[in-house]
Amino acid sequence: MVAQAPEREAGLFRGWWVVTGVFVMLLVTAGLGFYGLPVYLRSLTVEKGFSVGAVSGATAVFFLVSGLVGLPVAGYMAQRDPRPLIAAGAVACGLSLLLLGRVEQVWHVYLVYVLFGAGFAASSLVPGTTLVARWFSRRRSVALSVASTGLSAGGVVVTPVVAALIDRNGLASVAPWLALALVVGVVPVTALLLRPSPEALGLLPDGDPAPPAGSPAAYRGALARDAVRTRFFVSVTVGHLLAMMAQVGGIAHLFNLVAERGDAGLARTALSLLAVSSLVGRLAGGWVAARTSMWLLALVLMVGQGAALALLATVDGTLPLLLTTVAFGITVGNLLMLHPLLLAERFGVRDYGRIYSRSQLVATLGVASGPAFIGLLRDAVDGYGIAFATAGAASVLAAVVLLFSGPSRVPDPVEH
Repeated sequence: MVAQAPEREAGLFRGWWVVTGVFVMLLVTAGLGFYGLPVYLRSLTVEKGFSVGAVSGATAVFFLVSGLVGLPVAGYMAQRDPRPLIAAGAVACGLSLLLLGRVEQVWHVYLVYVLFGAGFAASSLVPGTTLVARWFSRRRSVALSVASTGLSAGGVVVTPVVAALIDRNGLASVAPWLALALVVGVVPVTALLLRPSPEALGLLPDGDPAPPAGSPAAYRGALARDAVRTRFFVSVTVGHLLAMMAQVGGIAHLFNLVAERGDAGLARTALSLLAVSSLVGRLAGGWVAARTSMWLLALVLMVGQGAALALLATVDGTLPLLLTTVAFGITVGNLLMLHPLLLAERFGVRDYGRIYSRSQLVATLGVASGPAFIGLLRDAVDGYGIAFATAGAASVLAAVVLLFSGPSRVPDPVEH
């Protein structure tokens, strides 16, 4: 505990520097990866003449590979400093963006997205949420909401610039600069700010001098092998699968939907509003989650997301499209944040990385299938109406599944 005194004298708990590092990491990888995917989809279909369904399938591969690679990423983090892994992931993402500008065939896109998905897994949500969950207990919802706001900030700050550059110069010309920006934006900052755990520096979560009375579970928790057998884990995981299928499918095709009903400029505005509303909604959600039931909040947001997607299936005109996008964005940020929070609250942080990565792998089936399903359905019926209405129904079904989990609770200490 020797290192504890300097941290407290400095007036800022070291965990907030970790939050800052995760924020920057997510800002860059989300802006050039997660939120950038709809822009790349549009560019590949317009510039290369690929079908929306074909490129949507590659987007599905990106998310599926990301979920699979998340398992060894969690295992690595359980034993080692995550910074070399994050750096390797950023380099893999950068190389993927470089290659994306040179694709000539659809199967090239699939190969590039395999590498892109693997790199994204190593430099995004799995390492980011694991680190924040380790460094915070009582303030976890606030800390995670601030850190994960980097996702939305990436969509606000980075993605519109990417979309404008590609629209003006073409993907081939811009891709090398995107690759460089991703590596330079992630590697130095995370190397300086991230640390594997408070215990590694002789500290405790939240900067506490000792574990708070009555909350040992926040410092121990369940093992993955026990957690995955519970009704709560299954319900949260399946519910998140359905919610993410609807959400990521909607995000992946929002740019194209708005461009078809308006123009590329309106589509860029909609994508920016999606990210802004996600950012604001996530910060507000972190505050609300610390003061109410996370489980109940997740139910409300799943139904709200379903309603927003159903409206996007039918609305037309500039103002209705933008207002409905804002409603969708408010749910986007919070549902993504509540998944790790629910698991950390229920099972503690002892084996959080493995628990979250297993849940995320299953949920990735929804993430991967959403863009492809909406793309193929859009091609089949020559429009997005039925596809987005189906996504809305899937989100409401997610709330029904979550009802069977029962409210979350902090577990009793588990000793093995």
